[in-house]
Amino acid sequence: MKTKISVLVYLLFINIFSISATAHEASNAWKNAYKSTVIVLPTWPGYNKPGFGAPKGTAPAGTGFFISANANDASLSNHIMTAAHVIRDSKIVEIENYNGKSEKVEIILIDYKTDIAILKSTQKGIPIKISKIKIQNGNEVCVIGNSFGLGQSLSCGIVSGVNRKGIGFNEIENFIQTDAAVNPGSSGAPLINMNGELEGMVDAIYTKEADIDAGVNFAIDKELIQEFLYLNHNKLN
Repeated sequence: MKTKISVLVYLLFINIFSISATAHEASNAWKNAYKSTVIVLPTWPGYNKPGFGAPKGTAPAGTGFFISANANDASLSNHIMTAAHVIRDSKIVEIENYNGKSEKVEIILIDYKTDIAILKSTQKGIPIKISKIKIQNGNEVCVIGNSFGLGQSLSCGIVSGVNRKGIGFNEIENFIQTDAAVNPGSSGAPLINMNGELEGMVDAIYTKEADIDAGVNFAIDKELIQEFLYLNHNKLN
């Protein structure tokens, strides 16, 4: 009996330590990336303020993040990446940063084939560094999004699959599948590793019943993001 109790206490200690370590890593991911993340607020034709008249299948708001036109450049940038469907047909786009300050931004690029868009702010922000490590199944990842328009929030999970293609969301696809919670309002959010480095951009939720998180979520892989930045480098300078 003493041996069994000792083993149970040991396993409980290990479990608590593991949870504590994971929580610390998630906290580190948040600290390194939340200042780079913004809320994206589109205004659609016929309306005078964001959040009204959103096209069918589009959340009233989304998420974005500062990124450098040169993936290896860590200097301040005024370019913001988001999902193209977040701002589709909108006449005005505003962003709100982590301090709650809002401003109107310019739409620089929209590519519906990849569902990637670039906005330009008058203020420079801290770009999220793109991870140089190859993402693998089981890797821990987090999302800093704007679920249901509640503001910046953190959700974490693991990589469930990589190189997901031909799913049918976009014409050009290279997705990371994750079970990190994603809900309407988080399209365009950064998918980050535990160092707060970019692994992908949240783009879609796979569900047949309702537009809510079902644990099968997709982020555009950093490889496709880097290719997009490379091909459009001249337009972003």
